[in-house]
Amino acid sequence: MDRIETARPLCRLDDIPDGEAIAVDAALPDGPENLIVLRQGAAVHAYLNICPHAGRRLDWAPGKFLISKGALICAAHGASFTASTGWCIGGPCRGQELRRVAVAVVDGEVRLAS
Repeated sequence: MDRIETARPLCRLDDIPDGEAIAVDAALPDGPENLIVLRQGAAVHAYLNICPHAGRRLDWAPGKFLISKGALICAAHGASFTASTGWCIGGPCRGQELRRVAVAVVDGEVRLAS
């Protein structure tokens, strides 16, 4: 059986407003992690909720993220990351990236992908 089909859903696609992000907890192979799940239309991108600059969470309040012009902004130090790639395009960690977590949308649910 395909792992995507059997993985526990992280959330429903409709739980994420288009152009925004939410935080979800996930059981990853290395242990539990908090993830940022961003939606751009039908596309979904997920990253560990850890800024490469200082190792802090990116949300300004639990599950609340700053997004401007397609960039995710770290609330602690202002680093900006392209939502679709996780690359830092401005701020103290320019050239670094968020750690991507593979996800897929299956029957309207966002699930971990293998």
